[in-house]
Amino acid sequence: MRLRPRSIRARDTLVAAVLAAVVFGGIASGVDLGVRGTVRSALVQDTAQSARRTSAAIRDGSLASPIPDDTGGRVLIQVVGPGGNMLDTTPAAARHRRISGYWPPRDERVRDYVACEGHGFGRHCSTIEAIRVTTAPDSVVVYAATRMPPILVNGALEALLALAVLALSALVAWVTWRVVGRTLRPVEMIRAQLAEISGSDLSRRVPQPPGEDEIAELAATANQTLDRLERAVNRQRQFASDASHELRTPIAGLRANLEDASMHPEDTDLKAVVESALRDTDRLEHIVTDLLLLARIGTGNAAREDVELGELARREIDRRAAVPRPDGAPRLVADLAPGVRVRGVRMQFVRLLGNLLDNAERYADGSVAVSVSSSGGTAVLTVQDDGPGIAPDDRERVFERFTRLDSARSRHAGGTGLGLAIAREIAHAHGGSLTVEDSVRGARFVLHLPLNA
Repeated sequence: MRLRPRSIRARDTLVAAVLAAVVFGGIASGVDLGVRGTVRSALVQDTAQSARRTSAAIRDGSLASPIPDDTGGRVLIQVVGPGGNMLDTTPAAARHRRISGYWPPRDERVRDYVACEGHGFGRHCSTIEAIRVTTAPDSVVVYAATRMPPILVNGALEALLALAVLALSALVAWVTWRVVGRTLRPVEMIRAQLAEISGSDLSRRVPQPPGEDEIAELAATANQTLDRLERAVNRQRQFASDASHELRTPIAGLRANLEDASMHPEDTDLKAVVESALRDTDRLEHIVTDLLLLARIGTGNAAREDVELGELARREIDRRAAVPRPDGAPRLVADLAPGVRVRGVRMQFVRLLGNLLDNAERYADGSVAVSVSSSGGTAVLTVQDDGPGIAPDDRERVFERFTRLDSARSRHAGGTGLGLAIAREIAHAHGGSLTVEDSVRGARFVLHLPLNA
């Protein structure tokens, strides 16, 4: 059996109600004790004053008969002689029987006490002071009694305080229920929205309340998580689409060559078949490697570090210069400003620059210029070739996967068609941008990255 409330709202309300009951109960107990102590102290004081005034008058012989009543009947006074004979009273006390049967001894002439009679709501109590006027054996005794308020005798005060505690606790519970409900309403809206978001549509976002409290941060975090999830799913779908689209042709060619060699081995040039199969296999390997890289960019936990962009470019240019190059290969020209630092994954920056240089060398007529500089808090890397250039209408299309342009910048020179797409993805993953800008001649690729101050 579940006794614990399942909702946060109910639990908070229950906790607030219990705490309120404990706090208000403690206050009520203090009020009860305080009221009782104050009232009893006042009653004892009034009773004692009347009793002692009467005792003093008896001793000096100035007591009038009947005993004067200056309390309006509130304090009853009786003078009782030895044997219990009532000698004198105030007018109000004359109608009552003897106040008390207690007889003070000589060694305790004065005593204050409370005497009660009856039961339930008919019960009444009085504060009594008994004074033995002298220590003589035949001394009279003065009794003074004051009736205690019924609310202090029959439990009415406690009942009223208990009702007040219950009412205040109920008020606290109601206020807590309303406040917690209003506070958690955005959470319920977030929960409902998340419940409606499905794997087929990740474009929806949860409502984000204004402010900077915990719920607003929860909504912002949920939306950021949905953004990452949507990007990851889109990468997965793009990977599946690209793989099914681009791998079909080389696989089909490879299969056709192998089937032809298997069916007609006597008419097949085995060396040519093997070389063709190796070329198709190499192309498949490059495509798969590039697709996997595209799927991983921006989603992994690769360590980021401080990278000097000019030094990185210089190393890549020197590495290419050290490799034997065919006759007519374009010349690499560098203008690299020192101290231009960015933060990111070094190997991804190397891959980005390598892809840009591969593309530029593929279409350059004679030279490729590489420059690194900084401007307004941004690192700028430019790679420009002196080839046929890119038409303005195609400057965004070249970054699409497997895009084929006109014959002047087609893929006849090799490549998987993913190099520029990978380069732009790396730029975006590092908070930068990669675009094609206007140039007098050739294609001018410009990379912008945030400077690492």
